[in-house]
Amino acid sequence: MSPTPRARRLRLGLPRRVFSQVLLMQLAIAAGVAVLATGLFLAPLGDQLDDQAMRRALAIAQTTAAHPGIAEDLRSSRPSADGPVQTAADRIRTASGAEYVVIMNKEGVRWSHTDHGQIGKVVSTDPSDALAGRDVMEIDDGTLGRSARGKVPLRDDAGNIVGAVSVGIEYDSVRAILVHSIPELLAYAGGALAVGAIAAYLISRRVQRQTRDLAFSDISALLAEREAMLHGIREGVVALDRGGRIRLLNDEAQRLLGLGAEAIGRPLDEALGAGRTTDVLSGRVSGTDLLTVRGQRVLVANRMPTDDGGAVATLRDRTELEQLGRELDSTRGLIDALRAQDHEHANRMHTLLGLLELEMYEEAAEFVGEVAGAHRVTAEQITEKIRDPLLAALLVGKATVAAERGVTLSVPSDTALPDRLVDPGGLVTIVGNLVDNALDAAAGAGHARVEVALRAENRAVVLRVRDTGPGVPAERRETIFTEGWTTKEPPAHGKRGIGLALVRRLAERQGGSARVGEGPEGGAEFTVVLPEALTEPAFAAVEEAR
Repeated sequence: MSPTPRARRLRLGLPRRVFSQVLLMQLAIAAGVAVLATGLFLAPLGDQLDDQAMRRALAIAQTTAAHPGIAEDLRSSRPSADGPVQTAADRIRTASGAEYVVIMNKEGVRWSHTDHGQIGKVVSTDPSDALAGRDVMEIDDGTLGRSARGKVPLRDDAGNIVGAVSVGIEYDSVRAILVHSIPELLAYAGGALAVGAIAAYLISRRVQRQTRDLAFSDISALLAEREAMLHGIREGVVALDRGGRIRLLNDEAQRLLGLGAEAIGRPLDEALGAGRTTDVLSGRVSGTDLLTVRGQRVLVANRMPTDDGGAVATLRDRTELEQLGRELDSTRGLIDALRAQDHEHANRMHTLLGLLELEMYEEAAEFVGEVAGAHRVTAEQITEKIRDPLLAALLVGKATVAAERGVTLSVPSDTALPDRLVDPGGLVTIVGNLVDNALDAAAGAGHARVEVALRAENRAVVLRVRDTGPGVPAERRETIFTEGWTTKEPPAHGKRGIGLALVRRLAERQGGSARVGEGPEGGAEFTVVLPEALTEPAFAAVEEAR
């Protein structure tokens, strides 16, 4: 249904554009301030003019009372229109521009007045204060109307009070001065209003550019939609100001970073602490799709600077994807082990078939015994020293893969690990990543070997992985544990550079450490210490009894 003409008029009377609304509001404020300032100026101006008029009247009265001979004429003459007192009063009134000059005796009887008919009569206002010797300034109503009045005592040569002098200035003349001042005041007020209008226009134009000429209702709707979007999306959003303080943190970012709403307003370094995550979000590490680890989560971060010097960073949770990638790597490793075993088994079967076709039965039997014994010895050596089934199975599979790649994987005689692991999965991840890196480094080298040693010390587990590869330069021994750093080609399922970072993070999460040095044969030697990796023996016995 179309709006009524009244509704259309109402809409026209209230502009929707921010520019128009801000301009009208500022003009109204400027006009109100100008009117208020003018009123505040006029009010004390009127009081000031009244005070000036009363002081002028008082000064004329004092001058009249000091005139020589008036006091003596007052005592020696009768009140009359042509008497000496009236003559002197008229002369003073004409010279000073006063409305009236009234001279009276001690009984209040007038000896002078502008209306000759009032001469000889008692004054209409109380003269007691002046006759008592006090000067009086007032605005009062008398027989000549409202006037600014000054009254002083009249003294003779001996200083005795013989009467009083009352001088009045027409009040309308004071008001006329005030009225004449109004145009000038209004001109000043108009100038101030014009300056305010120009400033209001410039400010409104700036607001218009910054708000892109949207209506206030549109801005409010955009803010509401922004809040709903930021807190509804399943991607972390962190906004920083130019000083590096957090100014926005949506719900997903709080969950991924382990922060609360109280982190808003705090510096990023203070809220997150030192680390790669802080470096990525603050822009100290640049790039796209940067990997970082926060707690147990693997995050992908992207950072975009803003025009005001700040930045907005987005965070995506790749923890599950990395877990799937590691599972895929494990599955691929298992497939490689099975393929290697199948390949090795096929070679052995071909050898055995050849021996049988050549009717070398004794050699065939000896060959079968050697092959079965060697495989059994390798598996038995690992399972005897490493009692945890997951870890033992991992190393048996890695040994098969290593053999196919021409690398000897060995477990030294001092290896001994009981089946009391607190987190078998975490240790499997650590060992698997380190062994894979060692195999990659040692493969292709002459006399390629990888040695894996695990030793229990009370509740601690010490892991040492050595290889005969090229080693790690001293200047890169800390860099290789940084998320995203790698020398390998990325796999199909995602990015590399997370394995060693996870090794250190898993170790530090258990209060341990992970470091790399140089092995005795020139390759790399990784050492991981896990102080609380084993349960107490008595507790483990109770668990086994159950």
